[in-house]
Amino acid sequence: MSASKREEVISHLRYIRLELREMHQMLIQDDLIPDLNEAKEVHAQLGALHELLVNKGNKKIKIEFTEY
Repeated sequence: MSASKREEVISHLRYIRLELREMHQMLIQDDLIPDLNEAKEVHAQLGALHELLVNKGNKKIKIEFTEY
């Protein structure tokens, strides 16, 4: 994985962890359900991270099959 992709993945994961931690605290401390927009934002970040990882994985699979 290239350094720029790695940094992009790390950035996505940090953001997602922070958002999920805040939502968890809301649930535990305040017994509140997180705002729907916050949940959608985290979901979008997960989708973006998934795209980064899937695109990288597809390239590996194609290379492996061409060698055989």
